[in-house]
Amino acid sequence: MFRAALANLPGRALPALAATVLWKKDKEKDRPKTSRSWRKEVHPYYNLSVTVVRARNIHGVDLLSEADCYVQLRLPTASPVPYKTKVIYNSTDPEWNETFHYRIHGAVKNILELTLYDRDLMLDDKLSSVVFDVGSIRPGKSTRRVFKLNPKDKEVLEVEFHVEESKDPPSEIITNGVLVVHPCVCIEGRIKLDENQENGNHLLKMSVPGSYEKQICPLSKQSQTEELGKFVFHADKEMSPQLDVCLLKTLRVAQNDLAPELDKQTIFLGKGSVPLSLLPKGQGIDIDLPLSKNYKVNMNMTRKDESAQKLDIRLGFDLSDGEKDFLKKRKERIAQSLKDALDLKTTPDEVPVVAVLGSGGGARAMTSFYGSLQGLQDLKLLDSITYLSGVSGSTWCMSTLYEDPEWSSKGLKEAISRAQKSVTSSKSGAFSAERLKYCSQELMAMERDGYKVNFSDLWGLVLEYFLHQKENPAKLSDQQISVCKGQNPYPIYAGVNVRVNISGGDFAEWCEFTPHEVGFRKYGAFIRTEDFGSEFFMGHLIRRRKEPKICFLQGMWGSAFAANLDEIWARASGTGIRWLNSLTDVIRVLDDCRKLHFRDPSRLQTRLVMPGGIVSNIFQDFFKSRFTAGELYNFTRGLYLYKDYVGVREFVAWKGNHLDAFPNLLTPMEENLYLVDGGFSINSPFPLVLQSERDVDVILSFNYSWQAPFEVLELTSRYCKERGIPFPSITVTEADEKQPKECYVFMDADNPRVPIVLHFPLVNDSFHAHKAPGVSRETDEEKAFGDFLLHGKDSPFRTKNFTYESNDFTRLVEVNRYNVLNNEEMIKSALKMALDRRKHKRTHRGSKIRK
Repeated sequence: MFRAALANLPGRALPALAATVLWKKDKEKDRPKTSRSWRKEVHPYYNLSVTVVRARNIHGVDLLSEADCYVQLRLPTASPVPYKTKVIYNSTDPEWNETFHYRIHGAVKNILELTLYDRDLMLDDKLSSVVFDVGSIRPGKSTRRVFKLNPKDKEVLEVEFHVEESKDPPSEIITNGVLVVHPCVCIEGRIKLDENQENGNHLLKMSVPGSYEKQICPLSKQSQTEELGKFVFHADKEMSPQLDVCLLKTLRVAQNDLAPELDKQTIFLGKGSVPLSLLPKGQGIDIDLPLSKNYKVNMNMTRKDESAQKLDIRLGFDLSDGEKDFLKKRKERIAQSLKDALDLKTTPDEVPVVAVLGSGGGARAMTSFYGSLQGLQDLKLLDSITYLSGVSGSTWCMSTLYEDPEWSSKGLKEAISRAQKSVTSSKSGAFSAERLKYCSQELMAMERDGYKVNFSDLWGLVLEYFLHQKENPAKLSDQQISVCKGQNPYPIYAGVNVRVNISGGDFAEWCEFTPHEVGFRKYGAFIRTEDFGSEFFMGHLIRRRKEPKICFLQGMWGSAFAANLDEIWARASGTGIRWLNSLTDVIRVLDDCRKLHFRDPSRLQTRLVMPGGIVSNIFQDFFKSRFTAGELYNFTRGLYLYKDYVGVREFVAWKGNHLDAFPNLLTPMEENLYLVDGGFSINSPFPLVLQSERDVDVILSFNYSWQAPFEVLELTSRYCKERGIPFPSITVTEADEKQPKECYVFMDADNPRVPIVLHFPLVNDSFHAHKAPGVSRETDEEKAFGDFLLHGKDSPFRTKNFTYESNDFTRLVEVNRYNVLNNEEMIKSALKMALDRRKHKRTHRGSKIRK
């Protein structure tokens, strides 16, 4: 299913999978580390020549005639447009002997895609794709490769490669070990046609291939909000960009009242180009550009080179300055809390880092999280918590709490009372005429501001009513005041970036949202929270937009309806649409890196992709569409993958069918982000707190999932094993799976780097018989209150139920509160052990320094 989905990405050939690496993936200490921040590096340029020689024994799609073949070459790190050979008609053994030239940069992962097509009148048929890591070619030598397309039919594609070091001087780049920043060139200008040319209905189309702006019609009166005649382009300076200008004229040719658009005909008048590298820097210059014998265009243009070192995104894997400042202040409070709650004397530098995680589960998760936090507060341990992180419904609880800058120092009863009012109230007002009018106005305002409005935005407005019954103007960056003194745990909200036609279980990139920054630790790329929703290109802010209200983020964090049909089917039946696998593409390794390139673990294997056919494409596009995902501007767009990115812990490029091994398809090469509920990957935000930079010692995992009490642990364990992240072994008995207890402890006594995990399934275990730890229920009323089922088809706590009876809300809060109180000793023992580990590590480190 995953492979077929990859093949359906529009206009893309499927790239190679990663080379087998030399390190052991299950030993974190053996994995290469990235730099914590960006660094400067100098790398040479290379000239790459690719000669498409011939193909043999090619069978086209049409059974009545031979194939009409051509080859498309795509190298997006060196050319913004693909190249094509000529078409050889009606031949099973086409010969081209055509050579194509590229200038490639030594710091970038350069992956060439060679796609063989059969020419058709309507839509050309893709026969197969070969994806080749050109970094495997030794400079100064020619290499001829014969790619076996179909061994059964002896289909082959023969290509010759030659690489030599360029005479251009090496250039300095910025990299964090995963991403590479090239210098960006910005062209600003104004155009004006001659007076004798203005009397017609002229249409001027301008474009810079590979630029952020794509195509502009500066003389069109429908040119959005831009001033008439002005244009701006941002492009990669390394691509030798050029401005292409095309002049058209629209004529009225007939009168057609039924179809007025048929009245007009567009005539091509001429075109011209301006190499942007020839323009002087920083000064305006007038250019008369001939477009044809009778037409020219006058332009005044100014070139500005954006510095690669003055970026509007933060490249690096370290914590943000805001989070670092918070930690200094929070440690003081944690030290005092441990003294008050556990009678332990410690210094701020020795305090353990504790993270509390809330899983997804809609209103059930939101209500339950209030109860769990109430339990921690009753134990006087809430001030011992460093991080508070959530997925889906837990984020609704968090984002509401943090509207009060002092929430954790107050009793939670008032906040729980407000939540009870919203959960138990009728939701019909969300669909009243007045409210729907408000929603329409909000969405239209977002659209006018340039946002990509979608279903998750509407869902966010529905949630705004569910949680507040009125407009809530709060923004995520407002929560900076809630952590400025270290007075509350640091909030980390979770979302995942997915692909519209790939299951979240197969590919999902964790995106963290904090009061200070939003970003992908996988790529080491972050932007200010205030700039989320704005447009970026090559690390520079292109167009700033106002920060969205937090309700729109809540809709994205808890996008319960963003599942694609395959995921819904799989969860309902346990199988998914697996019969589609018979139609999927065939992917095969064409070489073995372990034999050919055993000294280069960064090199990617060459792969062959055989399309599954048009029937496969139709069905997969339908079942895989994720039309409700939150579509947003990609702030990593225009950045490139570093040549050795496959060696970084966050990537799973060694795994044969993982998208991480396809650099041309990874997020920096995409126009948009598709952010959804983190529950479509792991229904708890473990990946966000397990980053080594946060150095978490203890994790309190509160699982509010509908059944599957240990699934998040199993998925997290797999996630960590693939990336070499320390995580305890998860062993659960069959009896525990069927009847889980209130709390489980998972740890590695021999490895202090492995965090201690306390996992709390959502259960009514001893609560039904005890109103408090050690205090039995006596009256009939007390027994009736504790006698209820959390799961089952008749449960009021089903995931898509957003309205509870008052008694059910109170029960859900109290059972989660009780489960924390009833495991007080287990929690405190974990904190003491983590403190001892911290002290031991500090003492051991100090003795090493003294030696």
